[in-house]
Amino acid sequence: MQHLCYEERLRDLGLFSLEKRRLPGDLTAAFQYLKGAYKKAGEGLCTRACNDRTKDNGFKLKESRFILDTRKTFFTVRVARHWNMLPREVVDVPSLEVFKDRLIGSLSNVD
Repeated sequence: MQHLCYEERLRDLGLFSLEKRRLPGDLTAAFQYLKGAYKKAGEGLCTRACNDRTKDNGFKLKESRFILDTRKTFFTVRVARHWNMLPREVVDVPSLEVFKDRLIGSLSNVD
């Protein structure tokens, strides 16, 4: 397997890339933060976008823009893009368990 590139090795082993494997955990942490679980530690971590459109999920996060490519891998940048694409029925739930169940169903449609 040493002669294969990263994508081919993942395909042969039946695995997803690190980014796709990390995504559910990141979105779960963002849900906990937005519901108030990390009040002291995550103060000012994510900012909610002012949005009153009825079509969206209602909990849009503000996406920051950076000049350096290294900042594109920060937690807040990684999470905001995917969080904003989640439907309202996934984001607007009362408990973490329900969120995780609906998130798995929602992410199964994402390539």
